[in-house]
Amino acid sequence: MAPCSPLLLAVALLCAAAAAAAAGGFGGPTARYDRVFSFGDSLTDTGNALHLAATAGGPASRPPYGETFFRRATGRASDGRLVIDFIVEALAVPQPTPYLAGATATGADFRRGVNFAFGGATALDLHFFVSRGLGSFVPVSLRNQTVWFHNVLRLLGSAREQRKTMATSLFLVGEIGVNDYFIGLNENRTVGEVRTFVPHVVGAIRSVITDVISAGAGTVVVPGMIPLGCEPQLLTLYRGSVDAAGYDPESGCITRLNDLAQLHNRELRRMLAGLRRAHPGTAIVYADLYRAVTDIVVSPRAYGAHARTQPPHTVLTIQIPVFPIDSSFLAGFRHMPLDACCGGGGAYNYDDASFCGAAGTAPCADPSEYVSWDGVHYTEAANRLIACSVLEGSHSHAADAPTLSNSSATTEDWLHRIGCV
Repeated sequence: MAPCSPLLLAVALLCAAAAAAAAGGFGGPTARYDRVFSFGDSLTDTGNALHLAATAGGPASRPPYGETFFRRATGRASDGRLVIDFIVEALAVPQPTPYLAGATATGADFRRGVNFAFGGATALDLHFFVSRGLGSFVPVSLRNQTVWFHNVLRLLGSAREQRKTMATSLFLVGEIGVNDYFIGLNENRTVGEVRTFVPHVVGAIRSVITDVISAGAGTVVVPGMIPLGCEPQLLTLYRGSVDAAGYDPESGCITRLNDLAQLHNRELRRMLAGLRRAHPGTAIVYADLYRAVTDIVVSPRAYGAHARTQPPHTVLTIQIPVFPIDSSFLAGFRHMPLDACCGGGGAYNYDDASFCGAAGTAPCADPSEYVSWDGVHYTEAANRLIACSVLEGSHSHAADAPTLSNSSATTEDWLHRIGCV
């Protein structure tokens, strides 16, 4: 796409975190986090793609992107905020600096956290695709983002200072891998062939996780793969294709593509379980994006009703961006959640030749009624609900797997802060 638990300064929240840590909960020995470091693709990129010549003029650089919240394009592939924006707000930590926006700066510019995610990024290097006769969208992979991370590390002072910074940071690794699968699928490779990419993609993610753990990370959150078969782009591409192999009657999504996503997630969870055994002092948290999105797609009206129960927003007295909850979030999703809000018409309101922002396209009247913003990325309303699911950790696959917090009071505070409950 080409798209944890830091806490800070609020006394009640810190007390809850300390209690969770004492009980053997999340986040390592201190359970206090001051910043976020993130890796990923356009589901997480908050501006990096704007600073590379090859991608600076992409759709997210111009209206209608950003119209719902920022009132201008910020490089985010959505009408407003991304999942990471809501997580940062909920946990009361600073907005991480896009790496390429401050690449010539000093360590002080990165001490508030850094976002290495890049729109269109792949988990795998260009060589992997070239060896299979494929081409990549952009020249950025997880390997590049890891190099950027080490560049930042060197700016943070001595080895002791670096490890102290890492221990008080949350690491978000993903979502990543969507573009790797898109490359194969968009170039007419069979789903069966693209399935062979999975162990390579998961291996690249593992490499990043082990790298940040070696640097001193205490908590790493790893989002899983989204439901590929529910993407308007792929629903349009595979419309009428024998390779689609049927649609799920409950969601309307392509079964075989969702099977690919679930294979990725099974392999990812298996890999994370192994890393937990190898690194018992690090909290490695799996975030189930697949379930978060399919829940909305299957029961869109239920989530609209859930949103109406949100309380007034509590304004924090710390120097970070505080985002008010806009009333459009109360509307709820439509009964046709597989259509894109912004597009050029046709099936699922998606057309490669008339991508959102191009001449002849226009956004829907109310993006909060849609799950998909442009056929590839999510609306702000969907991103909020996905963030709620990540923070709540309600879809854990193993009883012994760490969650974001073992304190119900802390979790409740996070959820209230971004209007989840």
